[in-house]
Amino acid sequence: MVIKPKIRGFICTNAHPIGCKAHVNEQIEYVKEQAYTADGPKNVLVIGASTGYGLASRITSAFGHNAKTLGIFFEKPPTEKKTASAGWYNTAAFQQAADEAGIYSKNINGDAFSHEVKAQAIETIKADMGKIDLVVYSLASPRRTDPDTGEVYSSTLKPIGQSVTTKNLNTSKRVIDEVSVEAANDAEIQGTIDVMGGADWELWMNALNDAGVLAEGVKTVAYTYIGKELTWPIYGKATIGKAKEDLDRAATAINEVTASLNGQARVTSLNAVVTQASSAIPIMPLYISAMFKVMKADGTYEGCIEQISNLFQENIYSDSPRLDEQGRFRQNYKELEDSVQHRVTDIWNTVDTDTIDELTDYVGYHAEFLKLFGFGVDGVDYDADVSPELVINHLV
Repeated sequence: MVIKPKIRGFICTNAHPIGCKAHVNEQIEYVKEQAYTADGPKNVLVIGASTGYGLASRITSAFGHNAKTLGIFFEKPPTEKKTASAGWYNTAAFQQAADEAGIYSKNINGDAFSHEVKAQAIETIKADMGKIDLVVYSLASPRRTDPDTGEVYSSTLKPIGQSVTTKNLNTSKRVIDEVSVEAANDAEIQGTIDVMGGADWELWMNALNDAGVLAEGVKTVAYTYIGKELTWPIYGKATIGKAKEDLDRAATAINEVTASLNGQARVTSLNAVVTQASSAIPIMPLYISAMFKVMKADGTYEGCIEQISNLFQENIYSDSPRLDEQGRFRQNYKELEDSVQHRVTDIWNTVDTDTIDELTDYVGYHAEFLKLFGFGVDGVDYDADVSPELVINHLV
């Protein structure tokens, strides 16, 4: 079939297998061009490994450090008439590249919140990998089923304390308008913490520790976005922000559990990037489009692969990591510079529908959004007839 993007609101409902492969290979080539130190991971578990920062972490581990990787994800496989999700095609491309390079890699497609997938991962680690020295936790999900009680928790994107009305870039209509979001109640706040907080990260590390598959000196990171004043009303100081604060609690608990191994758990603050999740959050499309304009002009913009590649070198495997006041790895320092934020705020305050292309880089934002699903990648013939059916090798 000829596969063209099917966009509904902030969602793309299909993906292009060849485009996703090309996008993954671009990231692999970037990593291969970097000069990494000898210190780095050897056996890596990536929970949430198929897109965004999780995929970039897996690529950096495998092709930057020749590490064995086990990737956990929950993706939709293809059928004869329907494409798979982008993460499925991303993983198939990663696995093919790893096979060709002779790098060990296996995959589990299932609910990472479940005890069953944790047990399956531990069995695979024991059989093939020995002990894990890096655990990357990079899950993004709108809901989570408690593995003990069966209760389903749901997250919300709402402010806390009072409703918020703010400027917004409506990507469906390509206009600047306003969006109003009512304040969350206590149940919605707690539900968001239960889904997006540190509970499952903690469960994973407890299970791995109890199974004896963590190496001496094991490191684990969970990714977060902190932002500044512009995004705080619906992000940092909102329900998502409360969930992200719970990651700090979990990091402390994990450090206590892994103390006998000299383990280290740190939350990592990363840049805002275009993801399926961020595109759904009011404020973020306009903020990211303005940020692109400023940081690309400065030559300081970093996408997922650049951020994670630098994170490994500058923080996770550095003798002098950059930490914030809460002890998090601070990889977002370029975005949060005062000069950058002041210029982004100036754009925010003045942009209207007529000046979107002049004042922001919405064109770049939209291009990055399409690339998430394998569209708009250089060198891909999007008029060609391709089969959506593609298998993932070494799927446990």
